[in-house]
Amino acid sequence: MTAPAAAITLYGNLRSRAMRPLWLLREMGVPFEFVPVIQAYRLADPSAPGAPFNTADPAFRALNTQGQVPILRDGTQVLTESMAITLHLARTRGGPLAPANAAEDGEALQWGFVAISALEAPSLDILMTCDAGRQDTPDGQTVLATASAALMRPLARIEQHLQGRDWLMGGRFTVADIMVEECLRYAQPHPPALAPFPMVRAWLERCQSRPIFRTLMQEREAETL
Repeated sequence: MTAPAAAITLYGNLRSRAMRPLWLLREMGVPFEFVPVIQAYRLADPSAPGAPFNTADPAFRALNTQGQVPILRDGTQVLTESMAITLHLARTRGGPLAPANAAEDGEALQWGFVAISALEAPSLDILMTCDAGRQDTPDGQTVLATASAALMRPLARIEQHLQGRDWLMGGRFTVADIMVEECLRYAQPHPPALAPFPMVRAWLERCQSRPIFRTLMQEREAETL
């Protein structure tokens, strides 16, 4: 897979799904421009004078009428879904983080679909419940129990897959690990959801111990958007 010479611009912020392609780009070490864009719902009045560049801005909506981050501009091509962006960047510029052959390309697609279809929604339910401080309320406990139950089958699958492996694909850290970690990370505020899966927890620790991930999380905490 040959890397095109086109320039890369990524729009988003570190408190969004832009973390997925941003982490990959940092790991790959390829040049790119990062344009900070805040979600409009995080602003009292996104159209007010002096408001930061946000997803309701007409210039942003011209790139993505859905008004969502991230957006990738790769030369003349514009992509708008975080998993598609991440896989596209890996395939075109990923080096050892990319699928090495057709078989690994299928594996990467598989793990991307597992992440987005089976892990993200219940993990987000956990994150939003805990971020809202509702984890000790009856309603919050119901949400956490339901979300944890929904994670059991996909986590059991990953737990079995990780037996004798450090990484999800090819015996090395790849785009597959980034896509799955970035969805499952949302569930970590509720440790009981991950408690039955020691291999998954050890794999998460390996992913999150990478220097670039740690730097990104520090930048995320310092982000002023």
